[in-house]
Amino acid sequence: MLKTHSCGELRQEHGGQTVTLAGWVNRRRDMGGVLFFDLRDRNGKTQVVVNSGRSQAAFDVVSEVHREYVLQVTGEVSQRPEGQENPDLATGAIELLADEVVILNPAKTPPFLIDRDEVVDESLRLKYRYLDLRRTRLQRNLTIRHKAVKFIRDFLDERDFLEIETPILFKSTPEGARDYLVPSRVHPGKFYALPQSPQQLKQLLMVAGYERYFQIARCFRDEDLRADRQPEFTQLDMEMSFVERDDVLDLIEELMIGMVKTASIVPLAYEKFPRLSYAEAVARYGTDRPDVRFGLELVEISDLVADSAFRVFAANVAAGNPVKAICVPGCGGYSRKQLSDLESLAKEAGAKGLAWLAIHPETEEIRGPIVKFFSVKQLIGITERMEAKPGDLILISSDTELVVREVLHTLRMEMAKRLGLPKENKLAFMWVIDFPLFEETLEEGHYAPSHHMFTAPKREHIPLLDTDPHAVLSEQYDLVCNGFEVAGGSIRIWERPLQRKIMELIGFSMEEAMAQFGHLLEAFEYGAPPHGGIAPGIDRLVALMAGEPNIREVMAFPKTAQATDLMSDSPSEVAQKQLDELHIAVVGTPQVESG
Repeated sequence: MLKTHSCGELRQEHGGQTVTLAGWVNRRRDMGGVLFFDLRDRNGKTQVVVNSGRSQAAFDVVSEVHREYVLQVTGEVSQRPEGQENPDLATGAIELLADEVVILNPAKTPPFLIDRDEVVDESLRLKYRYLDLRRTRLQRNLTIRHKAVKFIRDFLDERDFLEIETPILFKSTPEGARDYLVPSRVHPGKFYALPQSPQQLKQLLMVAGYERYFQIARCFRDEDLRADRQPEFTQLDMEMSFVERDDVLDLIEELMIGMVKTASIVPLAYEKFPRLSYAEAVARYGTDRPDVRFGLELVEISDLVADSAFRVFAANVAAGNPVKAICVPGCGGYSRKQLSDLESLAKEAGAKGLAWLAIHPETEEIRGPIVKFFSVKQLIGITERMEAKPGDLILISSDTELVVREVLHTLRMEMAKRLGLPKENKLAFMWVIDFPLFEETLEEGHYAPSHHMFTAPKREHIPLLDTDPHAVLSEQYDLVCNGFEVAGGSIRIWERPLQRKIMELIGFSMEEAMAQFGHLLEAFEYGAPPHGGIAPGIDRLVALMAGEPNIREVMAFPKTAQATDLMSDSPSEVAQKQLDELHIAVVGTPQVESG
């Protein structure tokens, strides 16, 4: 080894020892005949003192070095002079008196400072990701990720799970998102697909009798990207046989609590995860992935305004549509401009407009453009239902149920941001259960699964598949944390007749089903056990535990929001020879000449 210790290891008890460190120059200070620099590696930093009186040779070498030079330093560990200790540094009680310094590699001046956590343009960071990864913040995040994954493996191993790898090259099947396709050279005109998840394969492992499977699985989806979505991601893929829903939920809850305590820098809000039905979640928060760390909950006031003179509300209630509101504390003094901005936001979410009531903080007078359409009794009823106080603002939406949910969820999250809610960052996990089996609207005349086509309906609801499929609830469950879905799973369909029934409802003929999923349907005829599973997202969980707003901050080499790698300049063109071997013709795009 080129070093005897790491740069974060030395303490007072090492005083007087001769050691060798190796790492990068973090920063350098010239004090005349004495040079100081911090030597940095993944484990920390150590202050090195180079005194010309102690070693002129070492002094001469260090006189030429700059930030990010790679050095090897041999010297004596010494306690820092009294009053010069650095309590913010793990090695802050000691320093290394250099006797010999070797330049292992010089370095160009980096395009941004490595030793400071200052704001740097993300495009620049991603272009020089190998430099960005030297920074303390990124090294901390990837360490959290390592600890989390190690905990997962140890936890599941102790509970009789087997880690089994499944193929990266598999069959393209319709599972929601668009597949990444891989052309086959030896089978012209045919393609593999990169897995969106190992869903079918883990169910086949249950048929094979492995009972408890997991995998830290790489998954790929060729989706239109959002700011916080990546084309490749990692999930903890799990499946268990002979289980019911609560068996899965209890195990995952125990795993999450232990993982957070082991790896997270953000604490848990509580250690017993609440469970909300889908219906209750969307009724109270407007979404099935609510952030429950603050209030601003949706409240229905349809009955209070059904007989009002405000035609929009009265007509919507008569048509069976809701009128709902949120109460925002302390915002009753909002200006016309601020309220106009909120209305614009509501319209972006699907609203035709935005109604509001504001209570004066002193006179308690209720103002707003719709006040004249309500009696005093109705206004009092609304403010009491909303538990509004002087100085509060009531934001009201009326439209279809779906539009009202989306509008008020959007406004709830915007007002929470403006109010600085929640006041402290904690991990508030919760379960959402009892999802509808199908989406509320049809797709091309067929039912659309709200999760995926392998999700089991509740046993008592199976008869409704013939009479009222939209009334069927499923055995789907989602784990939500701070407004993000961090895991989704379900008890699966394990009987072929039921699976065939679901496929028919979503528009698959048996011929189409056999062509796409014949391997799975046939397997169900050979004794498939009842089974269920879940797939927590590693990237999102680590981002939450690290207090990071974006999953790119916890991935070593992420893509941009446009699915490009700025460091390697990919995706890129390939030589015509490669395309010819794959029997592919690219239309309308210039090709790279081979050779």
